[in-house]
Amino acid sequence: MNIVKKIRHFGELVVFEHTLFSLPFIFIAMIVAKRGWFGWELLGLGLLAAICARNFAMSFNRIVDRRYDALNPRTAKRPSIDGRLSVPSMVAFTAINAIAFIVVCKFINPLAFALSAPFLAIMASYSFIKRFSWTAHLVLGISLGLAPIAGAVAAQGEISSWAIALSIGVTLWVAGFDLLYSLQDREFDQKNGLFSIPSRFGVNTTLIIARIFHSLALLSWIFFCVLAELGGFAWIGAVLSGYMLVIEHRIAADGMENINRAFFTVNAWLSVVFFAFIVLDSIWTI
Repeated sequence: MNIVKKIRHFGELVVFEHTLFSLPFIFIAMIVAKRGWFGWELLGLGLLAAICARNFAMSFNRIVDRRYDALNPRTAKRPSIDGRLSVPSMVAFTAINAIAFIVVCKFINPLAFALSAPFLAIMASYSFIKRFSWTAHLVLGISLGLAPIAGAVAAQGEISSWAIALSIGVTLWVAGFDLLYSLQDREFDQKNGLFSIPSRFGVNTTLIIARIFHSLALLSWIFFCVLAELGGFAWIGAVLSGYMLVIEHRIAADGMENINRAFFTVNAWLSVVFFAFIVLDSIWTI
């Protein structure tokens, strides 16, 4: 098979463009830890670590979920199902990314290396928890919520209180938008014995819980600004992020056909906007 086509299939497997959701929060943590530019070396290592970790988590999930993905019309055309990628190739891809992540962490610092395997275990656990607990949304949130903690560890070799607040915010933000996204699979989950908040509690309650999660996410980001002693631009970034969450819920409330727009577009812009204002805050004080 053409190597370019193969790479494209793996990119589709892990939905590579969605790395944008959590990646900015790694660099937000690095900027805050260093109070500005953190250097080209950390930029390169951070990018590699983030890409490898997400590739591992997504490909692992695709392998474990093949039986369910084949039954779900929404996921039946994924490369892991339609024959474009074999199981051995996906297993090799998963293993290579796991090893690469650990090696990159070794080059960052001792704490990053010590946390690398536990981080991979947490990210892999999501694939199994949804088989017996509707708390899987929070586990997914924790998986992406590790991003700012990883950034803080990489930049300063320790986990600060502000990094924990930022991480909690990301966890609740991700869990909230995953609730909205999971509304599409509510009936499928019920029929196939998979656990989710939408399948357990229904649409209206899911929307309420997602609003609560996102309200708490905004509160956590405000605490982050306080604990990190950030300036006005950071506060503007946090408030704008909260406003974008309001927009997301308005879009989702308009109907199920709008879920993808609420999930992909708004959340991708949220992380970029927050990052941009943190950068501005590190340059100018208002």
